[in-house]
Parts: sequence; structure tokens; C-alpha cells
Amino acid sequence: MALQEYDVFSRCHPAVNFLFFAAAIVLTVVLFHPAYLLVSLVCGGAYYAALRRSRCGKTLGFLLLVLVLVAAVNPIFNTLGDTVLFTLFGRPYTWQALCYGLCSGLMFAAVSLWFLCGGIVMTSDKFTSLFGAVIPSISLVLVMVLRLIPDYWRKGRQIAGARKCIGRSAAGTRKEKIQGGMDVLTALSGWALEGSVVTADSMRCRGYGAEGRRTTFQIYRFTGRDRLIAALILAALAATVYAAAGGSARAVFFPALSLAPVRGFRPVLGLAAYAVLLLIPTFYSIREAILWHSLRSKI
Repeated sequence: MALQEYDVFSRCHPAVNFLFFAAAIVLTVVLFHPAYLLVSLVCGGAYYAALRRSRCGKTLGFLLLVLVLVAAVNPIFNTLGDTVLFTLFGRPYTWQALCYGLCSGLMFAAVSLWFLCGGIVMTSDKFTSLFGAVIPSISLVLVMVLRLIPDYWRKGRQIAGARKCIGRSAAGTRKEKIQGGMDVLTALSGWALEGSVVTADSMRCRGYGAEGRRTTFQIYRFTGRDRLIAALILAALAATVYAAAGGSARAVFFPALSLAPVRGFRPVLGLAAYAVLLLIPTFYSIREAILWHSLRSKI
């Protein structure tokens, strides 16, 4: 059985999920030190593997390719730096620009992984439950936008499959492929317009936009487990911010490379707290999987 079936963190309160992913993404962007970025990338990859083991290999391979590409291309456009490795197209290819590109690639890959994990865990119903009472209109628009592309992609494949069954697949010459794609797009547009009318009628029948105070139904409850995980997140976040404020995450690339050394109390505390923070969901998923297999073996 896949590990995502044991994911405890996905069953937590939406506020706990949002707090974790907001902290993970913001810290990954702000802490531009290679050690912190590497920790974020490894922890994000571990949690994505726990959620989507079947897709993990392809996704990580693509992100690593993008990482290498960003690191290699950045010095071509960014010529700052004192240490020139060689000259390419008459422009200096510097060591500092290469390191900056590597960190940029690490940040992009890590943030992408956390967004992918957040998209799996923070479902539309969780987002609506969390922000529906505070910002109902914006929450509704965001949920509709987030589900737009997956719904369109799924419906487009259904239309293409139906056309293939009646011998109208988008195959043959380039002109026939373009014509078939346009037919699918036309049918998809009609389905989208019809769906918008049905959605509007449904919202009107449910009293959306009516005057007076609206009540909301909450299916999620803040349990003791949620309090424990939220406390762990806040404690690890506070320790990471405390260490980073002391200069443990300092990184200067131009004109000379200068990175804060990973030694001493504060740097070690910052990296350890950062790793603990980002490994909280993976730890609970692995713990639940081990417990489940242990209980099954005793049956």
C-alpha cells in the first residue's frame, strides 16, 4: 500500500496545514543559504515521495534537470563576480554567478516541491473551510481558479476519448490534428459555459449574495493532535528564526563569495530546527505506516 494512505498530516486541521506550508515556502525563499536550501529540497522531496511515490521519480528528475539548467545558464547572463572560470561568447563565466545560479535552482526546486505537496494536502474544501468565513468572495474565486485547470484537463481527455471511440480522433495530417484539437476546444468551451450557468443557479438557490449575516458549517475540529503538531511547528519556526537572525543563514555572492559557516551553536541550532520543522509531516507519515504494519502483523 502507498505511504500516502498513512499520511497523518493530511488529516490535520486546515489551519495546521496552512501554517506549515506557509512557513516552509517563506523560509525557503528567505533563507538563501545553500545548506538551508539543500535541507528544504531533501525534506520536500521526502514528503512528496510519501504522498506520491509513483510520480516521485519523474518529478524529482525534472526538478533536478531544471536545477542544473538554471545553475549553468545564470552565469551567461549574470557576469558579476571576481573569480572568472572561463570566457563564453566573449563574456566572463564567474564562480560567484555559478554559485548564485545553483542556489536559485535549489530554491526553485524546493519551492516547487512544497507547492506540489501543498496542492495535495490543502484541498479546496480545506481552503474554503479556513478562509470562507473571513474572505468568502476571494476564497470562492481562488478555489474555482485552482480547480479550473484540473477539471478542464480531465474533461478534455474525456471528450478526446469519446471522439476516438466514434472514429473522430485527432490523428492523421497536421491539418486534421489541428482541426480535431479545435473541435475538442469548442466542445470544452461549451461545457465550461454550461457549467458556469449551473454553478450560478446553484449559488443563487443556496442564498449566496443575500443580505444579512451568513453562517458557515465547519467539518474540521481542532484536536489535541493538531495542538501538538502546531506547537512543534511554532517551536521549530521560532528556533529557526532566532538562529537566522543571528547571521547563521547569511549568504553574500557578489563581488566575492561569503557564506556563514555551518559551525557553532546558532548555525547548528538553526539547521537542526529547520530540518525538524520540515520533517514533521514525513515523520508522522512514516510513524503511522510503521504502526499500521506492526498492528497488521499481529492479526
